[in-house]
Amino acid sequence: MTEPPGRVRHSSDVGPVGDVGVLAVDSGGSGLRVAVGTVGRGVLGRRSSPEPVRTGARGIDPGDLMARLAPLARALAAETGAPAPATAVVGAAGFSTLGEALRAELPAALVREFGVRTTALAADAVTAYAGALGPRPGAVVAAGTGVIAIGTDLTSWRRADGWGHLLGDCGSGAWIGRAGLEAALRAYDGRPGGSAALLARARERFGPLPGLPGLLYPRSDRAAVVASFAPAVAACAQDDPVAGDVLRTAARHIVESAAAVCPPAGEPLIALTGGLFDIGAPLLVPLEEEMARALPQARRTPAEGDPLEGAVRIAVALTTDTFVWPYEETLLSVAHHP
Repeated sequence: MTEPPGRVRHSSDVGPVGDVGVLAVDSGGSGLRVAVGTVGRGVLGRRSSPEPVRTGARGIDPGDLMARLAPLARALAAETGAPAPATAVVGAAGFSTLGEALRAELPAALVREFGVRTTALAADAVTAYAGALGPRPGAVVAAGTGVIAIGTDLTSWRRADGWGHLLGDCGSGAWIGRAGLEAALRAYDGRPGGSAALLARARERFGPLPGLPGLLYPRSDRAAVVASFAPAVAACAQDDPVAGDVLRTAARHIVESAAAVCPPAGEPLIALTGGLFDIGAPLLVPLEEEMARALPQARRTPAEGDPLEGAVRIAVALTTDTFVWPYEETLLSVAHHP
């Protein structure tokens, strides 16, 4: 049964709350990451798989997610001696729009595989928020292959973008990489708006450009492959005006999403999280300029942790009855099992 968050029901074989095992998962466009630990000792080990979970006609594939998750979790338990998890939290990119099958099937699969008693399924934006700001009101932009902004006053959630690389994710790694490759192809064709510098980088990265559609279109991980070109765009940005404009436009898109979800009252916190921001000044400098213009009342703060750490925080909060984040079916679904 799915219901609002509540404390995990412990039986005598679990022992003190500090010994209760937790399982945390972060599933995104760049692969799957898993952590195991306990409430008292925190994270004991992490493992990752570079392949993203499949998405099909039913949305995110729960069978594929379990097939990738189970061996990672079992290996971690063997390495660390972590107890079987009583609570599992899975943060997944696309969960709000593509998570129906996960909500229907994954909690029972986690019960069968690990004996989990409480399962939280969440949009990766929610786990990013919990990792970055914890139980405080504000807004978080999570940017990597995709991008999504999420904000809360701790009574409800607001989200913007996160629509995937075909319909949105404006300013994301995939968006920047695609814009850079478009500029490279414009230069290859001799059309206006091309960039010789990006053309050279694209050839280095992908080989002869006539082969690029055949290389990208059939791949299930094409968003991540396109996003892999974003650092090349950033490397060209200082000397190439086309690349520089791509980064400035990306910054504007990101801040537009942040402004759409930021709580209007007071001085809300804003944190940035995700691998996209590792490309540094070519994106961060215009981002700071756009944020000062669009969100002068907001206070920037460093992210305390990443989405995987956010999943751990949610698991611990569910176990210790300290859960404060809003419950919404398509963003944060919690199921208890006898």
